[in-house]
Amino acid sequence: MSRNPGVCPLRMVGQDAWVQVISAARPEWIFPFTGLQPAQFRSLVRLVAERGGDGIADGRPGRQWALDLPDRVLLVAAYWRTNLTMRQIGPLFGVSHSAAHRVIDTLAPLLALAPVRKRPVEQIAIVDGTLVPTRDHRLAARSKNYRYSTNLQVAIDASTRLVIAVGDPQPGNRNDTIVYRTSGIAEKLDGRPVMADGGYRGNPEVIIPYRKPTDGSDLPDWKEALNVEHRTVRAGVEHALARMKCFKILRDYRRAAHTLTDAASGIANLHNIILAG
Repeated sequence: MSRNPGVCPLRMVGQDAWVQVISAARPEWIFPFTGLQPAQFRSLVRLVAERGGDGIADGRPGRQWALDLPDRVLLVAAYWRTNLTMRQIGPLFGVSHSAAHRVIDTLAPLLALAPVRKRPVEQIAIVDGTLVPTRDHRLAARSKNYRYSTNLQVAIDASTRLVIAVGDPQPGNRNDTIVYRTSGIAEKLDGRPVMADGGYRGNPEVIIPYRKPTDGSDLPDWKEALNVEHRTVRAGVEHALARMKCFKILRDYRRAAHTLTDAASGIANLHNIILAG
């Protein structure tokens, strides 16, 4: 045990391996591993508790979690943020890699973005897709980034830039105009104005930029001006996707593809907490 108050106690893992434990009890470790301020992290823990996080058992008869709820939430967020392997993230928290796996499986759905029940009719949504390299070939497909990837659709509010919907990941070789319909995000945005880039042709409800005439002539000045305004507004969703990819798990997803939906929704929720302040 360290006598230094700035160092967390050590916990035994296995027979003779001692490792230092990361704990939510040390506020200075929360931001580097999650991107959240301590007050934001406490709000997140309360949200998970309200969703039943405290009532979930370890899943093994007669065994309780070795970590309390704040540490389990920190473990999930740190895993998303760093994309360490289970054998790396587990010892950092003083638990086995299998325990870390169980923590992520049980808590990740509770961190997901809550569906928006009521939105102003005039609220404008901006949607765009991003490729998430995914190693599970049961869903991923070779795409234009030359890697096996999935197509993840994300929609934000144009005024607040908060994420309001995330689609179910689809194979990465499918175009945005198709994935917009098959991922379920079109239903989540039904009845609201939606903006997107030119890759969403074929969806009449989506506002896309004007295209140049097929004869090669230039667009009228008023259409060019509207396209400039459209690009300026649409840049917000690209910024949101870039911030979400600060969570490195979206740069190389190694887990089963069916868990990517919960991970992407949870990261969207963390993004909103960070942005809202």
